[in-house]
Amino acid sequence: MNENILIVEDEIKIARFLELELNYEGYKAEKVHDGREALMKIKNNNYDLVLLDIMLPSLNGIEVLRRVRQFSDIPIIMLTAKDETMDKVAGLDMGANDYVTKPFEIEELLARIRALLKRNTQISNGKGKTENLNYGALHMDADMHIVTYNRDIIELTKKEFDLLHYLLLNKNRVLTREKILETVWGYDYLGDTNVVDVYIRYLRSKLDDRYNVKIIQTIRGVGYVVRDE
Repeated sequence: MNENILIVEDEIKIARFLELELNYEGYKAEKVHDGREALMKIKNNNYDLVLLDIMLPSLNGIEVLRRVRQFSDIPIIMLTAKDETMDKVAGLDMGANDYVTKPFEIEELLARIRALLKRNTQISNGKGKTENLNYGALHMDADMHIVTYNRDIIELTKKEFDLLHYLLLNKNRVLTREKILETVWGYDYLGDTNVVDVYIRYLRSKLDDRYNVKIIQTIRGVGYVVRDE
């Protein structure tokens, strides 16, 4: 195993508990208690995953996440004591891969860490990754992380990009909301699947509505599909 995990948590007891549990599971865990220190650690070290609390001194977790996403796609799980939808949406919108609300069961957190690391390894090995995907005038360069339509650059968040990539990669296959959540969000989502519908609306507003096309089709009661033109 030996994956390196950075714990960013200002509550000393929680940070120590996570460090001990992760070390016991075979990971190499390191902890910091400050947002700015965490940002420097991530810039200067090769971690496989980050556990990032939202409430931090110096820089809060959302700001740390925003800055990290400017230079790295490292898997990040947000830790928060707030069970509010806006905090979850903000984190996911900024590029978080998952979130866990405190207090949490350590078994659940470990399962999500394993799932996320497994998914990231598959992507690193080239599984599920295609450099160039096209749909009419829509072009996606997955390697450069760029989407264009008629050569116009489409600004997408990381989660919007990942969702569109998954849909294009599975062209002509109807994907259920549950399957989309499991793959794009990186874990078996146990809550409301409405988040998929929200992000589909985001994509449609930037593509379908803007260019008067119908790229993403809804299959009622099932999910979504991108079909050949």
